[in-house]
Amino acid sequence: MATKIRLMRMGRKKRPFYRLVVADSRAKRDGRFIEIIGHYNPLPNPTEYKVDEEKALKWLGNGAVPTDTARNILSRAGVMKKFDEIKHQKNS
Repeated sequence: MATKIRLMRMGRKKRPFYRLVVADSRAKRDGRFIEIIGHYNPLPNPTEYKVDEEKALKWLGNGAVPTDTARNILSRAGVMKKFDEIKHQKNS
């Protein structure tokens, strides 16, 4: 099963916030998901985001592919840097 880390839109009209979820790549954007690994709120200045690093690293290690926006959020949270370091240690 191909998994993706992507955003799931929540909130009411004109007031969105997003959950960062791991989902099957064939599932709809707001459809079935496997696990919630964080959230993202673009409305306040600066934007708010929170990522569970352990869960995110586990799914990245299992082969989940983040979408472009999810990758940016994971990079801001420092998860992608840790994942690259872990990946380089395994290859060395």
